[in-house]
Amino acid sequence: MPNDSGSERRALVVEDDDDIRSLIEYTLTTQGFEVRAVTSGTAAVETVRTFDPDLITLDLGLPGIDGIETCRRIRELTEAYVVMITARNEQIDRLLGLETGADDFIAKPFDAHELKARVNAMFRRPRRPSAATPVAAPAATAEPETTHEVLRHGMLRVDVDGRRAFKDGEELALTRTEFDLLTELMRSPARVWSRETLLRSVWGTDWSTDTHLVEVHIGNLRRKLGETKDTKYVRTVRGVGYRMESADA
Repeated sequence: MPNDSGSERRALVVEDDDDIRSLIEYTLTTQGFEVRAVTSGTAAVETVRTFDPDLITLDLGLPGIDGIETCRRIRELTEAYVVMITARNEQIDRLLGLETGADDFIAKPFDAHELKARVNAMFRRPRRPSAATPVAAPAATAEPETTHEVLRHGMLRVDVDGRRAFKDGEELALTRTEFDLLTELMRSPARVWSRETLLRSVWGTDWSTDTHLVEVHIGNLRRKLGETKDTKYVRTVRGVGYRMESADA
């Protein structure tokens, strides 16, 4: 689990290029992170077990097991933010990286300012929701018998404070980002959310060129919700964005 104790935040840098590794280490150190660095995916998995990082920067083109497989393995151990960094900018790499549970993607070459901005945006996303009252909507309500914020939509139930999501009583294995997306959509299920609005709300960024992040994570969320041709939970509104499907559909 991420380091929530209020102590210094921890970052793990997984990069086999000496110059890039040094740049990332320096950038994160100046942001107040305690930083450890390794050069392989195998070492990354072992370090996650003992270091308990809050943030992981992960090179895609690692020796041995690559960044995609490394991300899959560390996702079984931690909910830390993962930023995938790669010189390969093909769309398939972008999709594969995000499907393994990465929260963001940065293509080389990049500068320290971009990395700082993206990291700051991720850490502005609270691990716990604010005390704001959920937006009233026809199909999503807060349960009165608990102090937790609990949202319901058809067969879906989200315990917001407990950060647990259920479908027909069975818990869903969602990443942090998938959970945050589902929560935003369920708080206002009748609302159509543009990709840009979801970027600001979930990722805390205004980079309109990064709307692919929303598209990929929505696709991952749909798969985990078990959508089929005949059963939909998240509806694409062509040319605009997304909303929850009617609970009665």
